[in-house]
Amino acid sequence: MQAIDLHVHSNCSDGTFSPTQLVDYAMEKGLKAFALTDHDTVSGLDNAIRYAETLLRKTDNGAFGASGEVTSPALAGKAPSRAGSVPEVIPGIEFSTEYQKQDVHIVGLFIDYHNEGFNQKLQEFVDSRVNRNWKMCRKLQEAGIFVTYEDLLAEFPDAVITRAHYAKYMLNHGYINSMVEAFERYIGDHCSCYIPREKVTPVQAVQLILDAGGVPILAHPRLYHMSDSRLEDLVAELKENGLIGLEAVYSTYTCAEERQMRQLAAKYGLLISGGSDFHGANKPGLDLGCGYGKLFVPCDLLEEIRRAARVFPVF
Repeated sequence: MQAIDLHVHSNCSDGTFSPTQLVDYAMEKGLKAFALTDHDTVSGLDNAIRYAETLLRKTDNGAFGASGEVTSPALAGKAPSRAGSVPEVIPGIEFSTEYQKQDVHIVGLFIDYHNEGFNQKLQEFVDSRVNRNWKMCRKLQEAGIFVTYEDLLAEFPDAVITRAHYAKYMLNHGYINSMVEAFERYIGDHCSCYIPREKVTPVQAVQLILDAGGVPILAHPRLYHMSDSRLEDLVAELKENGLIGLEAVYSTYTCAEERQMRQLAAKYGLLISGGSDFHGANKPGLDLGCGYGKLFVPCDLLEEIRRAARVFPVF
């Protein structure tokens, strides 16, 4: 059975692979499908989906074999990394939300990312982030780090600027000796240059995804380090407000944690999702499709999630 990966980031947020590079890499890894779930943005989806469609058309025209393998010597020579079938690119997003003063992430799968109302809300998030970035740059300048928001945009074009980009900028320009130092001295949660972001609640994120016809998934619940009772309270509240799935298969889970998350999902009638949370070089050692080496997300999970989506047909 082929694997899938339902939690992947590109350089449109805080990953290092471009959306098209992710398609090529998913082919190399032999994935049947992957979901592009960048943080609070859908800007990479058109590029990834259109690129995959182009590869599929080449399949139909004989550049690839019946299963999508490279058969054209010319094409194979130009793209030696494309070793498998063309993966399905699932349109997704990962919302950063706040629950009782704690970060909680909600993944949306099979979203209608061209939905006007959905994109209007995303633009409001962008405007809020821009204001926050201006304030953080001023704080850093006061601390002797001469960076402007325009500098960040020039160095990381087309990306949603996150704290990882600040750290990378400081490292590139010699202000710090490691990415970790940036968070410890300047931009960590309790540091002098940190400005908290305005965040939606998990319930609001679930509703936004539902309004866009998608499937809301609670991402990596074990990473929140909540007590079992508090996590169950969160799941119960989100289920009551439309949550459809839970990320029970994840790169860092132990076998016991995966089993516990599957049981929690079953208790609340939630679908099982899973993914690597691949970020490229920004998460060293964590690979697409297989996480730290032992992750396997079976493709049969995908069809149940697809059936729950309101904008995508079941194939």
